[in-house]
Amino acid sequence: MSAIRIREHHDGFTVEHNGLLLCRHSESEPMLFTGCGEEQMDMYRGNFNIQDYVIERSPLRYAQLKSDAGETQAFFSSCRGGEPVMTLTFAEEQGRLKISFHTSSSFINRVWLRMAAESEEKVYGCGEQMSHFNMRGKHFPLWTSEPGVGRNKKTYTTWMADTLDHAGGDYYTTNYPQPTYVSSRKYYCHVETTAYADFDFRHTCYHELHIWAVPEFVLIDSAPSFLELAGKIGDLFGRQPELPEWTYNGIWLGMQGGTEVVQSKLEHVLSRGLKVGGLWCQDWQGKRITSFGKRLMWNWRWNPEEYPALDTRIREWKEQGIRFLGYINPYVAVEGDLYQTAKEKNYLALNESGDIYNVDFGEFYCGIVDFTNPEANEWYKSVIRNNMIDFGLDGWMADFGEYLPTDVVLHNGVSAKLMHNAWPVIWGRVNYEAISEAGKLGEIVYFMRAGYSGIQKYCTLLWAGDQSVDWTLDDGLASVIPAALSSGIVGNGLHHSDIGGYTSLHGNKRSKELFMRWAEMAAFTPVMRTHEGNRPYDCWQFDSDDETIDHLVAMTDVYVELAPYTKLLVQENAERGIPVQRPMFMHYEEDLLCYELQYQYMYGPDLVVAPVYSPDVQVWKLYLPKDEWVHLWSGGLFTGGDFVEVEAPLGNPPVFYRSQSPHAALFESFNKAK
Repeated sequence: MSAIRIREHHDGFTVEHNGLLLCRHSESEPMLFTGCGEEQMDMYRGNFNIQDYVIERSPLRYAQLKSDAGETQAFFSSCRGGEPVMTLTFAEEQGRLKISFHTSSSFINRVWLRMAAESEEKVYGCGEQMSHFNMRGKHFPLWTSEPGVGRNKKTYTTWMADTLDHAGGDYYTTNYPQPTYVSSRKYYCHVETTAYADFDFRHTCYHELHIWAVPEFVLIDSAPSFLELAGKIGDLFGRQPELPEWTYNGIWLGMQGGTEVVQSKLEHVLSRGLKVGGLWCQDWQGKRITSFGKRLMWNWRWNPEEYPALDTRIREWKEQGIRFLGYINPYVAVEGDLYQTAKEKNYLALNESGDIYNVDFGEFYCGIVDFTNPEANEWYKSVIRNNMIDFGLDGWMADFGEYLPTDVVLHNGVSAKLMHNAWPVIWGRVNYEAISEAGKLGEIVYFMRAGYSGIQKYCTLLWAGDQSVDWTLDDGLASVIPAALSSGIVGNGLHHSDIGGYTSLHGNKRSKELFMRWAEMAAFTPVMRTHEGNRPYDCWQFDSDDETIDHLVAMTDVYVELAPYTKLLVQENAERGIPVQRPMFMHYEEDLLCYELQYQYMYGPDLVVAPVYSPDVQVWKLYLPKDEWVHLWSGGLFTGGDFVEVEAPLGNPPVFYRSQSPHAALFESFNKAK
């Protein structure tokens, strides 16, 4: 029996699925608008200025229904008795409601679809959102880009970044957008398109989904619980594989400067008891210095001048239980031999004049490997296999993916305006297939910041991108929490961030306290990893003094000791699609306050983590849902259902566990009062 119910009334109809009202159409309040527009898209170093001139927007007020063979077609027109402008087909597919779009008009390149909403409804998802977890009350353009510096137009940092570099960003700018939202009514809605889109959640009675193309279809499904809904989202997009076992050996230390510098730093922190799982050296293939700071040489092979004897050291480190990780992205620097090979074989994307399209990345230029060319795709996978996997790397940052210019000419002939959002997923697939074909899936891990629909299967680990090295809500430590929750609720349940942030510009310099508080949060994520940042000598580092190292030792010990619990969460993410870091309401659906919280999270079903994201505080306020909770460090017992204040000195981040947790014995081991 179909879960779809379409009720026709005198001037329209409603659509329900599993008892949920999803679409409401009438002549006075139509659900569908079509039109056309002319967009202007200008990119400067991954930041986009996008303007739209809407030539026409027409409400399709009149609809006629026709049902046949288990599906219903709605023929929409702009005047009574007129020819249909667009036809929507409502059908059930694998238990989901599928709405397909059909039009014979080549004129239409704008579609506005309204989904029924309730006044108290909350909305989450849309990829990785860093300023707002609950998106109700705002609209969200969905276009992969640099997220921008500061991400708040009211701040000095963002104003300076805009003024000098067109790089300030806004509350919605993100490396990883996705046209998928999750409602507090326990359903998801996904629009199948790679076109620019803008999801508007500002209206009381409807959500308006604006797409700059005719979408292929919309998929909607619901579940009795958010845990079950997470599984259905995983069924749709695919799931991340489990992390390699070596991940849990300790922290991944981000270091640069050559073999001996890395070895010296490693020996020092090991002597102080730090558990190290990996050495992440993004400059393994060389570096360059720009006005932005230290940048990399984008020629993806070992640079023996920068890292002498690295081939030998990698084996030695591995014998110590320490893996080596590097860096790669989908572009090749014009100075490198890989660029010359790609140029000779016609593997690089072109400009409209038929010449190679070289992208300005800030004082250096690179070619775009055209992954729509099957031969170029295979060649780049061989670069990863031969120069990285065979060399001995066990992981890497698979950076960028969001820089595809909109005026580039690709091998497949598809407009770059439609390929732009698809590019991060294609880039992820290149990495995934390279390690899969090498038989190393589950042994090698790469982490990405860019994404779009379908990245879930091809991203072994998400990272939050280039946060500012400060305490700001929009772009600092706090922004990582809604980033993890929003990306997790749409299927990317393995998330982490640069400890201490990355971007140091316009006076921002990483402080000792910020680094330490960030490390505390990272201990309760799937992976702990440091980053020197774009200006290492302006920022506090993990080894800037012994107190910082000792604090990092303590937090890494927590991470390692929690590994049995974390592994179960990672396994659950791989098998059921349930994220490791979870919104509070995922386990406390009846507790209405949980739907508003974006700066604390459930770490699995049994831990509440409320990171300290402000400086100079010793007491922290957080919400405990209705349950019985134990303070991780003191063993103090708390009754949930209200906000509480707790002592939170450095080294004791606010963390609580359920008193009835089956892992209570593990958690009790952290009690410093025993």
